[in-house]
Amino acid sequence: MNQIVTTCSRWLLRALLLVMGLVFFVSLLAAAMVLALAWALCALWARLTGRPMSPWGRFMGRVDPRTGFHAAFRSGARWTTPRRGGSLPGADEVTDVEPRDMR
Repeated sequence: MNQIVTTCSRWLLRALLLVMGLVFFVSLLAAAMVLALAWALCALWARLTGRPMSPWGRFMGRVDPRTGFHAAFRSGARWTTPRRGGSLPGADEVTDVEPRDMR
């Protein structure tokens, strides 16, 4: 009797895992189909209106590469000093080196 219960529980677990895998696969397939349908509708609309089509232009935000550069440039401004030959913050606390003149 114990062997029958063990065998039935193994088959039930296998069937459950198989069904879970199928549900996951079908959900991924449905998501891909929705994206493909959205892209096809955008392509059709672009063809009907005569406008050029950007692949995901309606769904993705516009990206300006200059904004990243300006943000990084502004964040580095706190490490610079207004006069040439200035010292970095915390440089006067260093004791194991000897300062030398800048050329």
